[in-house]
Amino acid sequence: MKKFIGLGIFVLVFLLSGCRDRAVTPDQLPKNIISFIQQSFPGQNITYAESERKLLGTTYEVLLVDGTRIDFDTSGEWDSLEGTVTNPLPTSLIPGPIVNYIQGQFPDAMILKIDKEDYGCEVQLANGLELKFNKQGALIGMDD
Repeated sequence: MKKFIGLGIFVLVFLLSGCRDRAVTPDQLPKNIISFIQQSFPGQNITYAESERKLLGTTYEVLLVDGTRIDFDTSGEWDSLEGTVTNPLPTSLIPGPIVNYIQGQFPDAMILKIDKEDYGCEVQLANGLELKFNKQGALIGMDD
């Protein structure tokens, strides 16, 4: 029994020690992440990047010179995009139905953040509203 508990503690410590954030240089990022940044944010350099080892792979967080923050999941797809008031997110990165709804209902609002969620997406606007959309891009909730 003591061996089992000791082994369990060892495995737990091993797993937790591998889940730390670690700074990485831009050339250590996966090629698909570099391509995404170059295509979606042309002319923007990476200020800081870090990786975090998870049980199912590695996630990345990248900060661009203009203040844009991008989180990537274990497959290298963006999971969260966050701009600033002076550099809102490009609408080309946001699903069309969501952009159409926001432009129709809040024509002057800038999109500052979008997070992928299990149900769809959560979008934060510069006016303080948080909008929740299902996977088809239909509005399902709103918070201020």
